[in-house]
Amino acid sequence: MKTTSRFLLLAPLLLAVLLLAAFAAPKLKKTTVSKNITVGVPKGFAALPDDGIAVKYPAPRKPLAVFSNPNGRVDFSVAQKPSTFSDRDYGLLLKIYKASIQNMYSKVEFLAEDIRTINKRDFVVLEFVSTVADTRRGSNLAPIRRYQMVQYTITGDQLTVFTFVAPADERAQWQPTAQAVMQSISMK
Repeated sequence: MKTTSRFLLLAPLLLAVLLLAAFAAPKLKKTTVSKNITVGVPKGFAALPDDGIAVKYPAPRKPLAVFSNPNGRVDFSVAQKPSTFSDRDYGLLLKIYKASIQNMYSKVEFLAEDIRTINKRDFVVLEFVSTVADTRRGSNLAPIRRYQMVQYTITGDQLTVFTFVAPADERAQWQPTAQAVMQSISMK
């Protein structure tokens, strides 16, 4: 009888502790990406070596850095490319990149689309769930769904793109981490 009543008294406290732990801020490690960029990378994520980046992100211009979780299903990347836009063009950039994303995928559900100031710098922010469906006749492949958060900023003549990507079915787990990573970006 005493054990049962103790458990009934402690159960709400235990539940509260578990809920707080589940929604606790993700642990980030301050990481230097370049001489002008630092960001909080989730603990447990590792930087991909150049050959790993080349395999996972085949493109003429490789990202500055890519960090992956231990199973390789979740990535955070930082890329830069020349741009003719200026820091006065964020409204236009938001429209252009939103349209580009909509054209890139079969379906896009936008969760956020705005311009935010983070650590005294403006960013175009697009957060969404993308779906790529194989529409070839006779194909029975399941659609690929991804949760993505992308931030764009202009520095001089460079566009810097920060991208967090996770499987859509793991969005609840990774969305707070993606948001914390994006809030940690610091650029000189």
